[in-house]
Amino acid sequence: MSNPCLQASGLRKSYAMGRRTLEVLRGVDLTVNHGEFLALRGASGAGKSTLLHLLGGLDRPDAGEVRFEGTLLNRLSASALPEFRNRHVGFVFQSYHLLPELDALENVALPARMARKPFGPTLERSRELLHRVGLGERMEHLPAELSGGEQQRVCLARCLVNEPTLILADEPTGNLDSRTGTEILELLLQLRQEHGTTLVIATHDARVAERAGRVVSMADGRILEGPAVA
Repeated sequence: MSNPCLQASGLRKSYAMGRRTLEVLRGVDLTVNHGEFLALRGASGAGKSTLLHLLGGLDRPDAGEVRFEGTLLNRLSASALPEFRNRHVGFVFQSYHLLPELDALENVALPARMARKPFGPTLERSRELLHRVGLGERMEHLPAELSGGEQQRVCLARCLVNEPTLILADEPTGNLDSRTGTEILELLLQLRQEHGTTLVIATHDARVAERAGRVVSMADGRILEGPAVA
């Protein structure tokens, strides 16, 4: 029997572009089960990133709904949505989004500090995660002092610090060379396996899709029927 983590129904999203309206999602239905690894594929502009944002509560749909473990995200207030994201969702972005004035350890610990978790255990877990991703000797370095691959490792540790049920990753290997991208993918999959986390990755990378349990393709703001394609 399926055990849904996410259920999206009839999602539509448009953005105003000057005098024109850009329709990004055009009625997307998607179910992701607990513990599943799903890869979203499609050309740039297909709607993958927008869909991730709606699934994680970073944005609201114009129409349709998203349910997380049965909770309707559309009905959460503007103050409740950040709390939901902080408690349940780990995000990994292509452009890292690390705070430049904070060192690696402080960036990793930030989501737990925002959740008002005890300071001592938070630092201990943050240090453990940084060791786990191979940055035990780089904890006090600022983002500008880290390579792209090292910054992405900090992002992986940060997204796991609150032990999320769901990880949403937007092109996590897109800015990295082939070797570093493979290392990041292996780390992400290993950490997911250890924690039993649900994982959804938007990617152009065939290596990512090959490792996924299910691949869903998008085009023109819609989920394609039939076999997944690049």
